[in-house]
This record gives sequence, C-alpha cells and structure tokens, in this order.
Amino acid sequence: MGLIRAALGAAGGVLADQWKEYFYCEALPDNILVIKGRKKTRGNNQGGDNIISNGSVIAVANGQCMMIVEQGKVVDLCAEPGEYTYDISTEPSVFDGPDLAENILEVFQNIGKRFTFGGDAPKDQRVYYFNTKELMGNKYGTPAPVPFRVVDRNVGLDVDISIRCFGEYSYRITNPMLFYTNVCGNVSSYYDRRELEGQMKSELLAALQPAFGRLSESGIRYSSLPAHTLEITEALNDVLSPKWRDLRGIEIVAFGMNSVKASEEDEQMIKELQKTAALRDPELRDAYMASAHASAMQSAASNTSTGPAVAFMGMNMANAAGFAAQSAYHAAAPAQG
Repeated sequence: MGLIRAALGAAGGVLADQWKEYFYCEALPDNILVIKGRKKTRGNNQGGDNIISNGSVIAVANGQCMMIVEQGKVVDLCAEPGEYTYDISTEPSVFDGPDLAENILEVFQNIGKRFTFGGDAPKDQRVYYFNTKELMGNKYGTPAPVPFRVVDRNVGLDVDISIRCFGEYSYRITNPMLFYTNVCGNVSSYYDRRELEGQMKSELLAALQPAFGRLSESGIRYSSLPAHTLEITEALNDVLSPKWRDLRGIEIVAFGMNSVKASEEDEQMIKELQKTAALRDPELRDAYMASAHASAMQSAASNTSTGPAVAFMGMNMANAAGFAAQSAYHAAAPAQG
C-alpha cells in the first residue's frame, strides 16, 4: 500500500487513461488545516467513497502533505509535490519532503501501520491533505498584565514589574502525523484552524512569562522587546514544545510585537531607582548636585517679588544648602564604598 512516482510525459498520458481514481486537493485556504481529498473516477472502475483502488493516482501540491489513513491508522505519507501511483503490493514509502520535522519517519514507525500489503482492500481508506504553509495573522494580546523582571546590572537594579503587549504570530504544521493522531483525527470534510486557535492563544499567553524571564536574565529591557522577536520565538518554542511540537506537531515560525507598555507607576519607579543607583558613582553624584545647586540658585535669584534683599538672601541660603548637601554625600561616600 505504498506510493510510486507516476511516470511523466507521453507515457504518463497513456497511463492516465488507465487510472481508476484520481485524488487531489485544490489550493488550501489559510483557514483550513486539514481537508479530505477529492476523488475523480475514470472509466467504469469506481470504488466506494472510502476505498482507494489499486493503481489510482494521488496528486500532491506545494505547501501540502498528503496522508493515507486506513481504519483510523496512518499507512503512508507524502509531502513532496508530484503525482503518485497507489500500489497495494508495496510497503509504505513515506515521502516526507524537506519542510517536515526531522523525526517524521521515527513517528511513523511508532504510530503508523507497517506490514506487507496485498489481498482485499480494507473497509475504510481515506486521503487527507494537511496545510503545511506558514499560517500568519494570528493576533494575541495580554488581557491582564504579564510579570516581567527588570535587571540592570550596571546599577544593581533587580525588580519585578507588570507589562502589557500585543501583536501577531505565525505557526505551521511540521509533523502532520502527530496533528492527525492527537488533534483532528478522521474528519468528514475539513478541520478549521479556529477550532484550535483559542486553546493555542491561551497557551501562548501562559508561555510568555517564562519566555520573558529568560530574556530579562540576559539584561534585555522590556521597552526593547520588539527588537528581540527572534529570541522570543526561540524561547516560546522551547516553553511550548511539550504541548505544541511534541504533542500536536506545531511550531511557531515568527512572533511579532506591536507594542509593549508598563504602567505609569512602574515606569516612574524604575526611573527613580535607576537615578538613585546612578548617584552611587561619586562623579555622577557631584555632577547632579552641581546641577541641582545651580538650578536652586537661579530660582532664588529670580524671586524678586519680595525685593532684592530677600532674593539675595534666598540665593545665599540655596548656596549654603548646596554645599551642606555635597559635604554630607562626600562624608557618606567612604562608608558606601
């Protein structure tokens, strides 16, 4: 019950007249993940709806993976474009193609049905086509803030905040055997991506927290997350691999962020902590104090509403306060260092 590549050219045209059935699938729309193959019959040899006659031809197009299922078990698979003759006297061929997972053959041996074929056709045989293209335009958004750890080793900052983000991601089916076995099973017509994407979106949002944790450990700021989508994609695939790749045969291809926003309170807290930590540097502290001292003197000198004498007195008081503050910082500096 394997597949043999159909002959091309003039010989193929002669053989075409002898094909009993012709299975094919037109272009798969983006919303369809799996569809049952359509059958055209030729001549007087017509089998049942769920019977594949020996010598029939099955066509496979780009971006598709064809699967033959017998009695609910996968018996052959092909992801290489072309036309193939169905031969019950051969073993499964499994043309896995270049775009499927590397372990597809191992999965077939574990899940599929392998034996020497021959004799009468079984009662139920189906041809399914899987959409293996990159499926884009899947929107996501955090309904509630997601924790993000802010680490700034330059100033010794380590604090947890909450952020919101939204954008789009894309995915594709890399192991149709796992998808058939654990997700869709036998379908009478087609399997729509909307049947699965609600669950996928929930799991994706749950995986964002550990993925963000891995990035924050690298010192990436939350405001810079949109520039690190490749790292986020890898982190998400690592977190989601037990459920998506190893169970359903799905992997994220790309992950995009349109916006990342922290609350105003968290942003103000980070700025204050970074400024306070920066003042541990004596040179930065002296520069800050000098700037604050000059600003205070300008404000005192410009206050002429009570007369020049009072303005001059205020300027002297600001000057004295500035020197006092600088002295206090310098006195405390050896203890901090």
